Amino acid sequence: MKPTPPLLILVLLLSLSQFAWAEEQPPASTMVSENNPAGPVDSMPFDPFDDEQDDPFDNADEAIETVADPIAGFNRAMFTFNDKLYFWVLKPTAIGYRYVVPTPVRVGLKNFFYNLLMPVRLINCLLQGKPKAAGMELGRFAINSTVGILGFFDPCGQYPEMNPPAEDFGQTLGYYSVGNGVYIVWPFFGPSTLRDSVGSIGDWAMNPVSFMQLVNVDAGALTSSTANVAVYGVRTVNDTTFRIGDYETLKNAALDPYEAIRNAYIQNRISKIAE
Repeated sequence: MKPTPPLLILVLLLSLSQFAWAEEQPPASTMVSENNPAGPVDSMPFDPFDDEQDDPFDNADEAIETVADPIAGFNRAMFTFNDKLYFWVLKPTAIGYRYVVPTPVRVGLKNFFYNLLMPVRLINCLLQGKPKAAGMELGRFAINSTVGILGFFDPCGQYPEMNPPAEDFGQTLGYYSVGNGVYIVWPFFGPSTLRDSVGSIGDWAMNPVSFMQLVNVDAGALTSSTANVAVYGVRTVNDTTFRIGDYETLKNAALDPYEAIRNAYIQNRISKIAE
């Protein structure tokens, strides 16, 4: 069946998750304000993105560790492409979503998605030989899934020891001294390296949402593929509502936004591997 226009829009929103800089950080507590949440935050990230969160641009002024950029022409073209998609698709959608969805609901969804991705963090903690962090991930998941009602609330957020740094497979490869390889800007997905691109495949394979199956009801109106895209699309838009303006601030302050974002991305990844 050919995808419908709404599905294509969701695919774009899903693909922009990396571009929106939604790093996988612990989500903010539902009891805090939107503009100054306390406790670690999810990324995506950019998850947001809060005063205790790892800002992907915090290390931009430190000594820059360079990564080979032999396809700079292609990367710059993709940077421009992603930039337009952000301003024309993701940002307007996130602004409208933020207007109609109350902050407590958006924070609860952010918490839920972070809790759901516990297997990715747990497995990478174990692969890096961090049993204490793995135990904290399990404990946090158990408490937030029960007391926190499926993770919509974050009772563990107020305890720093229950919030170990989020790990992903790209960080695991870096932990074992696998080099960055070349710098790559993927269309839709944004900045990455060869190592992190391989790592993102591993994270996808460990993501429970990737294997979500829905019962086919009402003549196939919902399928596993469309449901997965919808889940990723909602998560991407929801996370973006917390960090609107971050990308714009860096871009407007940089003489060369492409280089500024490249350097910020690399330094952020280095700092995460060192944790």
